[in-house]
Amino acid sequence: MPKQNLSSNKDMSILKNEIWDCIRNEASKEAANEPILTSFLHTTILNHDDFALSLAFHLSNLLSSATASALSLREVINESFAQDSHIIDAAINDIAAIRDRDSACGECGTPFLYYKGYHALQTYRVAHWLWKQNRNELAQFLQSRISNCFGVDIHPAAKIGYGLMLDHATGIVIGETSVVGNNVSIMQSVTLGGTGKDSGDRHPKIGDGVLIGAGSKILGNINIGEGAQVCAGSVVLNDVPAHSAVAGVPAKVVGTPNEDMPSLSMNQQLS
Repeated sequence: MPKQNLSSNKDMSILKNEIWDCIRNEASKEAANEPILTSFLHTTILNHDDFALSLAFHLSNLLSSATASALSLREVINESFAQDSHIIDAAINDIAAIRDRDSACGECGTPFLYYKGYHALQTYRVAHWLWKQNRNELAQFLQSRISNCFGVDIHPAAKIGYGLMLDHATGIVIGETSVVGNNVSIMQSVTLGGTGKDSGDRHPKIGDGVLIGAGSKILGNINIGEGAQVCAGSVVLNDVPAHSAVAGVPAKVVGTPNEDMPSLSMNQQLS
């Protein structure tokens, strides 16, 4: 399991208030500047009392279909938030991660409203909660909706930490027995997959602070050590030592990242 060393309750409360205030302030400003978005911003953000209610409303509207109404989905999402406070804590940390790492986004409201990687990850967290409650059919329904709506496929049984950024996100696949640590950054078209037809524990284990470059394929029950960097386009078939960088097909160690935790700086150059 990813290490669950979220901030203390006091620090988490401060961060939650900071992020929610930021989202509301940005929404209020944009509602005044863009009349065509006024109704959307009010119904999605400004009419809600807290972050969790707003997120549940937004996700349910994005995920709704002819077979599952927004109202019914919102009830399930709100239930998961109420039963497991770590879901919202992780969602707050994911917003902070995008704000701090994405050079195209220095705001909180933009990823909350528009970034499908963020939406996919938060919906996965609800599906994972359902999976742990043995509500597997509904969890897999949400997995299907994530794939259809956001172009991201995350199995609800996968174990994923907090402070993640799924950058651009299109084409990301995370298999059933994958484990992803905290403060990881994953670029588009990345696969955390199995090999062959074996069942059981067959997917990668990604350590804290790892940066996975665009188009990389990490296959099999292998370990990617803490603070490692997988360069774009690599096919990784063997364990990667902590704080090393791998590249190529098949991937080999080619150097070390410029940072102890390359996911935080997003610096894809090597020492």
